[in-house]
Amino acid sequence: MITLKEITTEKEMKQFVLFPFSLYKNNSYWVPPIIKDEVDNFNPKKNPVFKNATAQFFVALKNGQIVGRIAAIINWYEVEKQLIKKMRFGWFDVIDDIEVTKILLEKVKEIGKKNNLTFLEGPVGFNNLDKTGVLIDGFNHIGTMITWYNFPYYKDHLEQLGFVKEKEYLESKFSFKNVDAVYYDRVSKIIQKRFQLKPLDFTRTKEIMPYVDEMFKVFDKSYSKLSTYVPISDAQIAFFKKKYISFINPEYIKFVVDKNHKLIAFAIVMPSFSEALQKAKGKLFPFGLFHLLKARKHAQDVTFYLIGVTPEYQNKGVHAIIFDQYTKTFTPLGIKNCIRTPELEDNLAIKKLWENFNPQTHKKRRTYRKNID
Repeated sequence: MITLKEITTEKEMKQFVLFPFSLYKNNSYWVPPIIKDEVDNFNPKKNPVFKNATAQFFVALKNGQIVGRIAAIINWYEVEKQLIKKMRFGWFDVIDDIEVTKILLEKVKEIGKKNNLTFLEGPVGFNNLDKTGVLIDGFNHIGTMITWYNFPYYKDHLEQLGFVKEKEYLESKFSFKNVDAVYYDRVSKIIQKRFQLKPLDFTRTKEIMPYVDEMFKVFDKSYSKLSTYVPISDAQIAFFKKKYISFINPEYIKFVVDKNHKLIAFAIVMPSFSEALQKAKGKLFPFGLFHLLKARKHAQDVTFYLIGVTPEYQNKGVHAIIFDQYTKTFTPLGIKNCIRTPELEDNLAIKKLWENFNPQTHKKRRTYRKNID
């Protein structure tokens, strides 16, 4: 018999977070989160996302053992301001038993119905900075710290239960040697001169901090047209700044400003922490932090996390300035591979951005939708 239990204590939340550690115990492609960070992420007292969202967390039990988990999320900005009556679900993990999946999703549906929402979509997080999508192709590639990994049967469970494709995302990678340094150096100089632009490079984190709020304004302008976009609050920006910016190599963050020193483009790249997180096994101490710091300094693969250009400068070649900056930074470091985070398959602008690098799509993921009847 399968029973459902709502998570109500911090001890139970830790069990919720630990379930995938047992599910993927012998899987060499799954990348574990840091346990404490994940528990804190779900704490309304610590994560400001809960000022605009609510969430309930459930585990499915069979013979007293956890066999599945799910987060039922309502982003109230999306529901009340954007009038998108969506019931979100995320942090979805299950054994290969469709009855477990069914009982978890029925609970999410029940919450959606109670709140007069019209459809379910997932797996998604609270907003655009969170992980998204069920992996449907590319199971034999290592995950990243900003994507979920799952077994192939997740897709089958959802489709058997009447869920249909909502959005599809592509993940690609390319060899750094595909970037033509001479070309981008030449084009960057032309674009800088034509539009009176200037690139900003950094060596210390404290130099970046004054620009972060402005960076999110550019993020808002450049991503707001996407169908998935939900604005990021000031409190969430402060949280992101504290949690992530200080850990990203300052030289991996690039900005472009106009003649008035106003930010018009940015990019955030991170060293690949995947193997370091696998070695850390969810813990920073005693050795996890060592593995992460080592990766921060020596990783030869990098992940393009965010890139944005304000609408008035899009299609004007500004990205050439950013790529020129990265070419000059990455060449001495011996960077080998560039990995892109999930991008909507119908985002033609982003496809065009990368086309010169001969990217290879190595993973596909999908969110699924089902109407609440």
